[in-house]
Amino acid sequence: MSQYDSALSEAKQQELLEKYDPEAGTRKLKGAAGWIAFVGLLAFSLFHLYTGIFGMLTAQLQRSIHLGFALALIFLLFPARRKNRGKEYKLAWYDIVLAGISVIVGAYWPAMIDVLVLRTGNITQIDFLVGLSAILLVLEATRRTVGLPITIIALIFMGYAVFGPYMPSAIAHRGLELDRLVQTMFYTTEGILGTPLGVSSTFIFLFLLFGSFLIKTGVGEYFNDLSIAIAGRSVGGPAKVAVFSSALQGTISGSSVANVVTSGAFTIPMMKKLGYKKEFAGAVEASSSTGGQLMPPIMGAAAFLMVEFIGGISYWEIAKAAAIPAILYFTGIWIMTHFEAKRLGLRGLTKEEMPNRKEVLGNLYLLLPIIAIILLLSSGMSVVRAALWSIVITVVVSSIKKNTRIGFKGIIEALVDGARSALGVAAACAAAGIIVGVVTKTGLGLKMANGLLDFAGGALLPTLFLTMIASLILGMGSPTTANYVITSTIAAPAIILLGVPDLSAHLFVFYFGIVADITPPVALAAFAAAAISGGEPFRTGVESTKLAISAFIIPYMFVLSPELLMIDTTWTYLIWVVFTALTGMVAISAGVIGFWMRKLNWIERIVSLGAGLCLIYPEKISDIVGLALFVILLTLQYLYKRDQIPKVQN
Repeated sequence: MSQYDSALSEAKQQELLEKYDPEAGTRKLKGAAGWIAFVGLLAFSLFHLYTGIFGMLTAQLQRSIHLGFALALIFLLFPARRKNRGKEYKLAWYDIVLAGISVIVGAYWPAMIDVLVLRTGNITQIDFLVGLSAILLVLEATRRTVGLPITIIALIFMGYAVFGPYMPSAIAHRGLELDRLVQTMFYTTEGILGTPLGVSSTFIFLFLLFGSFLIKTGVGEYFNDLSIAIAGRSVGGPAKVAVFSSALQGTISGSSVANVVTSGAFTIPMMKKLGYKKEFAGAVEASSSTGGQLMPPIMGAAAFLMVEFIGGISYWEIAKAAAIPAILYFTGIWIMTHFEAKRLGLRGLTKEEMPNRKEVLGNLYLLLPIIAIILLLSSGMSVVRAALWSIVITVVVSSIKKNTRIGFKGIIEALVDGARSALGVAAACAAAGIIVGVVTKTGLGLKMANGLLDFAGGALLPTLFLTMIASLILGMGSPTTANYVITSTIAAPAIILLGVPDLSAHLFVFYFGIVADITPPVALAAFAAAAISGGEPFRTGVESTKLAISAFIIPYMFVLSPELLMIDTTWTYLIWVVFTALTGMVAISAGVIGFWMRKLNWIERIVSLGAGLCLIYPEKISDIVGLALFVILLTLQYLYKRDQIPKVQN
């Protein structure tokens, strides 16, 4: 470990998580309430391990039990008022009541399944009250864990479902009576108990559990040491360490803010010490951490939803398709940090500041669980089985050395922590189910898709641009999962209607939902990084957007050229596309930073940006033009380095 490992205390990290990540702000319970919450979290994990091993229950049972656990635990652990988060806070009477009602709601389907199935849509007054309670509980639980934006959006959609006849003619519909709305939302698999919650109760929970076990082995800290060992000595090493470490951290964390706080706790102080400006140091960490959700094999939770929404595609195919865009994303950030370091004349870490290389290499076995899950998924094993075996492998691997051994206590803690991390996702998925239910029942999705196409004049690029703006706005303060559900049901169909492959369209909205975390004015990941670096939050967000410029270009690339997703392509063409894209990233990075082998004047920066865009755009003529400009610029840079031409002044 280096001297920077303790640069940010665990208490400060937790404080930042609670401030910028709504899902992290649980109250501290003691006594009987603490034991009840502990047992509930443990039982939550054991239930999912049991169903994962012995087979999932029917959809309504699996999802309703998952929902009941999540709602009850949320009301025990998340206070109604944000100012009470992270404190030793006594349970209010209404929290106990809400938790109790949540248990009843979760148990209603298992207790009444035979009767409910026979009724086939005809609900009684008691059914109505239980279903209405489920809707209200989901909305309140979502507000507590995720925040107001997605809660308000769900309420707007429900309002649309009821007051459809009074809407403008373009989006009007017959409207749903309240009892029909409740019946759809809780007594079918088209509402709260729909696909999003189904994915949360199967795939997502087990992968969050896998991530929790990885953290317990200390693999997160090992990622930091491995990154320093690989990139620490190079020019601007600390910034490259942040890029590399955050890419690895993304395999165990589904939260941009959590990624920023954990890895940024030591990378940001390192960058500042060696000369990076506060805002740039925070931006490197924020942009890299946000990209963690794009990095296979374990991407953000929304990637698991994509399996169900697209249909006929496996999670491995999605992860494989996302590999090249993820590499391009991180390569772009890496190159920019390199050029910035060259521009400022920054050094790498000294030998004394580096971790013991022999010790780092001796702990390579900690990567075995991640290698295992890649092999298991690529072999065709189901996602659930792959996650279960990976958890087993993690426990076994941790036992190799005493300092990483989990032990019985560690296993229990991992189960509890994994369940706690799933609460916000479950609430967001339940709220997203409300939105999907309204879209399905009213036909709003098709109307919005057609409206988007009409507004864009039926052209692809304007449609993509409008979809990007919608995804960024929805992503400001909302979880990626909910953002993806909304855009995939409303905006993605518009792109697909223009002949774009389903996978390209869904990854397009997925990307922009994620980069919303670093896009001002609401850039939670950038704000968290600024809190660590001491930089100005908005400027840190702007710097993050500049560094992650590739994330705003890559989605357009794989829509215009699906070969980047390895769709219907040959290896020869794929290699050429990747080569031109990487070359384009170098040119764009130089143009954005204003430095290559020397400082660039404004004309050279414009030409460099133009060359990069030509190389990235997947057309033969644009590639030729881009390569020609790239070679000219590179030659000028090289000649200057040989002192054969005078330095260009601004």
